[in-house]
Amino acid sequence: MDPLIDHVVVDVRDRMEEGARRYRALGFTLTPMGKHSLGSANHLAILGRDYIELLGTDVPGGTLRPDLAGFPVGLNGLVFLARESDRLQAQQQGRGVPVQGVLNFFRPVEYPDGSRANAQFNVVRLDLGAAFDGRMYWCEHLTPEHVWRPEWQDHANGATGVARVLLSVRDPARQAALFTRIFGPAHMAEGPDGRRVLKAGEAVVEFAPHAAVRAELGAAAPDPAGRGDHMALLGLKVRDLAATEAVLRANGVAGVASLPGRLRVPAAEAMNATIDFMA
Repeated sequence: MDPLIDHVVVDVRDRMEEGARRYRALGFTLTPMGKHSLGSANHLAILGRDYIELLGTDVPGGTLRPDLAGFPVGLNGLVFLARESDRLQAQQQGRGVPVQGVLNFFRPVEYPDGSRANAQFNVVRLDLGAAFDGRMYWCEHLTPEHVWRPEWQDHANGATGVARVLLSVRDPARQAALFTRIFGPAHMAEGPDGRRVLKAGEAVVEFAPHAAVRAELGAAAPDPAGRGDHMALLGLKVRDLAATEAVLRANGVAGVASLPGRLRVPAAEAMNATIDFMA
C-alpha cells in the first residue's frame, strides 16, 4: 500500500507530566492519559487523519517497555497506516524487509461523558536498527472511532496534520534503498544537499545528511543523545500562522523563530523534538 503517516511518536520516558504540560503550552488538545495493554502510557494530539503520540510511563522513575528503554526523550517513532496487517506482514517479508509478526493490543479510552471503550490495534514492526535509531512500524486501527473524535481534534494552535518529518542520517541513499524496497520506487525522489524524499500522501519524509540538518536547524536542533541516524524535526500544517504565533507567545514558549512560511519551536521546548508550524 502507499505510504501514509499514521502518527509520529515523541518518547517522554518517565517525564509524562512534563511532556503533557509542554505540548499543551504548544497549543495542543491532548487526550486523557491512556494505558496500553503492553504496559506503556500515552497522551495523543489527534489531528485530521494522523496524530502525535507522547509515549512513556506514567510512573516517575518507572520501568519502561523493553522496546522503548533504549531510546532517549525525543522523536523516536515513525508510524505508517496499515490495513490487512497479516497481508502487509507477508508482503514485506516477501520483499526481504525485516519485519516482525503482527502484534495485537488495546488501550482503554475514557470519554468526556464518563463512558469507556477499548481502542484496538494491530501493528507490524520493522526490526530495531533496520532503518534509523528509532522505531518504524505500521499501525492498523481496528476501532478508529475511538481515536478520531471531534472533541480531541480542535487545537488552539490550529494544527491540522503532519506535513514533514526530517531525519538526520549518515547516508541518505542507504535509507532510500530500504524505504524504496518497502514502498516501491514511485514514492522516492532526490532533493537538495544529497537528501532523499519519501512522498507520503500530503506529507514528506526527508532523509538528509547530518551536516545539512545541522545547517538547517542550528540551535533549534534536538540533542542526538547517542543516536546516529535519528528523527530530528516534525512539521505540522496549521490553519492560521499568525494565530498559532499568538498562542505560543501567550503560553510563554521560548525561542520561537519566525521563518518564511513557518514558526520553529526549538527542541528544548518540545521534549527534544524540533517542531515547525507551517502555513
